[in-house]
Amino acid sequence: MSFGKLYSYPDNPRTTSLLVAAKASGLDVEFVHEEPSKGVSAGYTKLNALGKVPTFQGADGFVLSECIAIAVYLTAQNEKTTLLGKTKQDYASILRWMSFANSEVLSPLGAWFRPLIGRDPYNKKNVESAQAAALKSIGVVESHLTLNTFLVGERLSLADIFAASIFARGFQFVFDKEFRAQFPNVTRWYDLIRNQDVYKAVAGDVKYIDEAVKYTPPKKEPKPAAAPKPAAPKPAAPKPAAQDDEEEPVQEAPKAKHPLEALGRPTLALDDWKRKYSNDDTRSVALPWFWENYKPEEYSLWKVEYKYNDELTLTFMSSNLIGGFFARLEASRKYIFGSMSVYGESNNSVISGAFVIRGQDFRPAFDVAPDWESYNFVKLDPSNPEDKAFIEDAWSWDKPLTVGEKTYEHADGKVFK
Repeated sequence: MSFGKLYSYPDNPRTTSLLVAAKASGLDVEFVHEEPSKGVSAGYTKLNALGKVPTFQGADGFVLSECIAIAVYLTAQNEKTTLLGKTKQDYASILRWMSFANSEVLSPLGAWFRPLIGRDPYNKKNVESAQAAALKSIGVVESHLTLNTFLVGERLSLADIFAASIFARGFQFVFDKEFRAQFPNVTRWYDLIRNQDVYKAVAGDVKYIDEAVKYTPPKKEPKPAAAPKPAAPKPAAPKPAAQDDEEEPVQEAPKAKHPLEALGRPTLALDDWKRKYSNDDTRSVALPWFWENYKPEEYSLWKVEYKYNDELTLTFMSSNLIGGFFARLEASRKYIFGSMSVYGESNNSVISGAFVIRGQDFRPAFDVAPDWESYNFVKLDPSNPEDKAFIEDAWSWDKPLTVGEKTYEHADGKVFK
């Protein structure tokens, strides 16, 4: 009989350890594919309000989110397990190393390799900063393993299984031959854990890489070769107008028009709103003017949220991420106004904002940016008080943001106008 369902997607680093824990406890757990970056199923948000993975739903109806909590719960189903340690100090130490791997290793590790494989926008400075932060945290583990075979005690624990599933991402993409020489204790420990029968049965075999994956810029379309200029014609006797055989001058191809240009000229000029926002107090003057002049038949309002908030690290890096996104929206500047902000603190933050755009579909406005699919777009209804308040708060920067049960203070923001 199935013990329950685990919602996630294959190769998710936070999920591998949960499947290992279930196997170690002899539990039959059904794996249900949910991948937030591709959109979750309609009912999934009833189990996880944030639409994130992993989530566990027991056969008895018990629902649990957060990977560490799920890992402990599944492991604890075996009353004879040794994976949770012998003493309360062992148990506390196991939680400590799991938390360390989840926050201090995975977050900067993701910010290091994801841009290299095209999952996130590439910024050389940000990638180098993330690499430095990841290596600093891994150095802590390296030092600990100098005198210890396992992370806690003298035998395999849940801390080893959980941390190894996190480190696996690094060995897959960036922990190359040079890294393994620099961190021999981490490499020896990872070899030991990945070759445990219970771990290998779930994660399979991992091949080491000789060189870290490198960023490959997207190929640019080659510019068409310029047609050779015709030689200057020799002077000739003038011909009668009726016999003129000169070719018509070649005209340059017209520049491609933005698809939103087909909507015609709106009665509300977005530039008027941009000037009002820039020159007047937001709450007392600009916002009342906006609501008085807003034309829902000409424009639409959208909540825009970054999909991978759990991989954000330093707030200034998150702010740079917004800046890069805005730079890539340049082709749509005359059709968009909006603001996005970082809320929270380093390693515990979210990116969220609100936009007004020409037309009723967000795609023509945003798909000029190659990374637009890294964001979720939700249409807002200004007649709904909650939606209206969200827009005003997003453009005013004077209130915190509540996501689920967590509240984040405003840290930094940027305006696209």
